[in-house]
This record gives sequence, C-alpha cells and structure tokens, in this order.
Amino acid sequence: MSDYLVAAFYHFVSLPDYKELQAGIQKCAVDNNVMGTILLADEGINGTVAGQAEGVHALLTYIRSDERIAELEHKESFASENPFYRMKVRLKKEIVTLGVEGVSPTKQVGNYIDPENWNDFISDPDVIVIDTRNDYEVEIGTFKGAIDPKTTSFREFPEWFEKQKEKIKNPKIAMFCTGGIRCEKSTALMKAKGFNEVYHLQGGILKYLEEVPK
Repeated sequence: MSDYLVAAFYHFVSLPDYKELQAGIQKCAVDNNVMGTILLADEGINGTVAGQAEGVHALLTYIRSDERIAELEHKESFASENPFYRMKVRLKKEIVTLGVEGVSPTKQVGNYIDPENWNDFISDPDVIVIDTRNDYEVEIGTFKGAIDPKTTSFREFPEWFEKQKEKIKNPKIAMFCTGGIRCEKSTALMKAKGFNEVYHLQGGILKYLEEVPK
C-alpha cells in the first residue's frame, strides 16, 4: 500500500463562528503532520489533505468533534508521495465559489438521487440534465443528453443559467458534477430562482463510478 492517505471532503452547514475554528484545525493538522488545504466559510467546510493514515484520521476525528460537522463524509485515495507541501486553513466567503449573494445549500438545496437510481431517473424524457462542470472536464466524458454550459469556471454558471432559464419548460431538472459539491450549490441557485423539482447526483460522478457497474 502507498505511504500517504489523501482525504477529500466537504460539508455544507451553517458555521457563523467559522473564523474561530481556523486555529484549532490548523494546530491539529500540524501536530499530526498533515498537509493540504481546508476552506472554512459561513456555509461550511471543504478540503483535501494528505499524510500518514493515523494523522489524517486524527484530523478528521477532530473536525467531526464539532457536532455541526459530525456527519462529514470523506473520500480516500493513496499516493506514494505527499502531494502537498504545506498546511493551510483558509477563511473564505464560500467553500465553492458561485458568486451569488445569499445562495447556499444551508438554506435550501435540491433532492439527492442515489447513483444506483441515477440512470433510470435521467432516462425520463421529462427530465432536463445539466452538467455543472467546466468545459475541459466535460470533454473527458458526460452523461448522454446532458446540457453542457461550456463554462470555464463555476462563477460563469449563474450568468449562463440566467440566459437559459426562460427556455427551460420541463418541470424536472437533474444536475451533476465531479464530487457533489458544485451540484449542491447549483441546485441551491435554482431553488432560489423558483424551480421546485431540482435533483442532483449524490456524491457526484466519483461516487457513481464507485457504485454503478461499467
């Protein structure tokens, strides 16, 4: 097995005191020789870190000791070398930048669709499927029939949606992204714009590839 455990995670939750969490998380990471980047905002936490398995798990246990973040899920992979050179815990306005004031999954969010049910769900002709990833990610592959917004950054998505929303006649909208975080934010935007039947692939494409046969 490779020497370094890489853990990626995010969790949308109201953290009005997020600035006060920075020092404790930074200290725990450094004490356990964990490196990477963690973003803290009023809307939650998002990060990717790496280190020896024992140290990474110690950091995750510390983060989850805050009862508001106790349900944090993470994805694991392994590397022969630590992909990070330092540890940073940064304070941000958003844990994934959409750039629209007041839109957050902590206020409202779409309905989750499990990976095992995703194919059947998007096969419904009454469902519009939107890929929320950037253009270079879409080029790698996407779901059949999915709309490609052709964005180069996530901040461009709200402008694209404003131009398209009058054309959306179908009542159901299904969205997906790489790991789940962008589509949570995207569905929050659509709910704020008055669309009620909004759905997204739980865990994103990564979870889908883990659970759905080729």
